[in-house]
Amino acid sequence: MPNLLDIKDRITSIKNTQKITRAMKMVAAAKVKKSENRVKAGRPFSKALVSAFKRVLEAVDSEAPVTGLKIERAIDNYPALMKKRELKTAGILMVTSNKGLAGAYNANVIRYTLKKIQALKEQKIDAKLYIVGQKGLSGIRRKAAELGVEIAGIYNKISQEPNSSNAIVIAEDMAKDFVENKIDSIEIVTTRFRNMMSYAVEDWKILPLDKIEEYNDGTEHQGIDPLMIFEPDMNHILQKIVPMYITNIIYQSLLEAVASELAARMTAMSSATNNADDMIRSLTIDFNKARQFAITQEILEVVSGADALKN
Repeated sequence: MPNLLDIKDRITSIKNTQKITRAMKMVAAAKVKKSENRVKAGRPFSKALVSAFKRVLEAVDSEAPVTGLKIERAIDNYPALMKKRELKTAGILMVTSNKGLAGAYNANVIRYTLKKIQALKEQKIDAKLYIVGQKGLSGIRRKAAELGVEIAGIYNKISQEPNSSNAIVIAEDMAKDFVENKIDSIEIVTTRFRNMMSYAVEDWKILPLDKIEEYNDGTEHQGIDPLMIFEPDMNHILQKIVPMYITNIIYQSLLEAVASELAARMTAMSSATNNADDMIRSLTIDFNKARQFAITQEILEVVSGADALKN
């Protein structure tokens, strides 16, 4: 029969843990609604931007000369970013969290990324990783070394309220490597927020630009007229819209990932709290049985002692 003190200590320990899981559930629940609103507010703009970008590309004369551009950043060098070339090295931005206790959220993203790297390896294509989140870094570092995959960028200071500045830093780093021919594509492995109970791990392709993907929000895509007049000129318009396109997709991926993480943490902590209730209930029954056994044993000992004194 288990020791009464051991059972009592275990019940106390589980109750203390339950207080933590309940508090984390409440914190996640308080934040996830705000994060969900940011995601839903950003999706229409992202879809409109992609549609506008497609309209511009359809109206662009790819053979027109590029003149008069002042290029200060790699992301402004749109001629190099739009240049099509053979895919030898894929640049993959993997978006995870800095904190754990979110169920299988980070594990799912890491597993998806590793499968993608393996698929690229089979096609004789190398990969370079750009990692958002400490959990992603710690979870994939060893496996990346085994596969010979370079970790080219680490971004661990992005909070649960990402802003456009975070996206600009990542976009510039990846654009610089693209322009310098260190990578031949830019894509993102992130999670798309669906609702409070679910999310989906997805692969978003940014570059090369012939693989533009639209945000599917259930609306039909309207036909577009490729005839456009550029003012001041085509080159300056593209130099503005290409960085905006790349940065916005990265920013939206960060928003989607944060909302998915918070939803996953809320669900995980809710399950942990409920499981703690079940464990406490089961241990309480064991405690009562052990106490009843101890009392019965003491009564038997007293009776046996009394009988011995009579004899």
